[in-house]
Amino acid sequence: MENREQARDKTLITDPKKINAAHENVQLIEWEDFDNELARLWSLTSALKEANEKKQSLQEKLQSLIQVKNESLNKLNELEEMRERLEARKVVMANMSTRCKVATEDAKKQEEMLSTEVRSLLVAGTSLSVARKRLQEANRLLTEERGCVKLKNVQRKLRARQQFMISQVSLLYPVKILVGPAQEQELESYSSSSRLGNPSASKPVNQGSLTILGLNLTLLPFTKMSFFTDKKEVQRSATALGYVAHAVSLIASYLQVPLRYPLRLGGSRSYINDHASSIDPASSDLSLDTTLSANVKLAEFPLFLEGQDTTRAAYAVFLLNKDIEQLLNFIGVKSLGPRHVLANLKELLRSVQSSEYIDT
Repeated sequence: MENREQARDKTLITDPKKINAAHENVQLIEWEDFDNELARLWSLTSALKEANEKKQSLQEKLQSLIQVKNESLNKLNELEEMRERLEARKVVMANMSTRCKVATEDAKKQEEMLSTEVRSLLVAGTSLSVARKRLQEANRLLTEERGCVKLKNVQRKLRARQQFMISQVSLLYPVKILVGPAQEQELESYSSSSRLGNPSASKPVNQGSLTILGLNLTLLPFTKMSFFTDKKEVQRSATALGYVAHAVSLIASYLQVPLRYPLRLGGSRSYINDHASSIDPASSDLSLDTTLSANVKLAEFPLFLEGQDTTRAAYAVFLLNKDIEQLLNFIGVKSLGPRHVLANLKELLRSVQSSEYIDT
């Protein structure tokens, strides 16, 4: 402070302009007024000192008030943040409450479903227990000598009934062998196939020598169709295939065998279904025993040629023969091959009507 006053006094002494200004501000006082002026100056000095002290006091108070204000603002900010966090927690709690209600309702529904399933299981368990008791009783009866005899008798009666029904099919659709230009006879002793596991089997009869209900089944048009193909021969083959399809359907129902390739009967306009294949042949000369590519979808194939593709019709005949092979395998007889539809059907009819069928 003293350095500043000395520098100011030095500046006043060295600066002429300021010296002149200081001289102009100098006030001359008479000696008689010196005491009064001195007293006035002393009072002014005292008042200035008091004013400075008050100013200092006010500054300290103002500083404390500012600090209090800042602390209050900080507290308000903290309270606002706490309020926001509280609101966020309220929202979270509301969401959790909603989820809890939904979960409670779901739990109640699942509990009801489980209780229903438990009741169903109890009922099923009771039914299963009753069925087990019946099965045990049936097994006990079967283990006895009379029980086995009774079962065999029932089986023989069932096979005899099946044999009778299939004999009616044989009368309805007789398969005969053509031995002369205009003569046909029953092929009762026809034994071109053998039981499964027996390698001895004679050569099958020519497919063209067999007829069903007087109609010869010729497969040549189904493999090689041309403009010069006899239309009557095509119609006769379609009619013969309709007879075979009906006979196979009846035999399968009597033997209680679900056919792998179901038939849709319509006489000479019958169809056969393949539930697991869809053919897309590269050529029309497709062999009947060729393994075809499979796509999982239902496909229907015609057992006739008129207005149809030869490949699809040939494949239909192939599937029909597969159905006959299925029935032959069911009774334990070997098939003659994929091209012997009538021969396989004849062997099926002969095997079921033989005495060996009842004794098996």
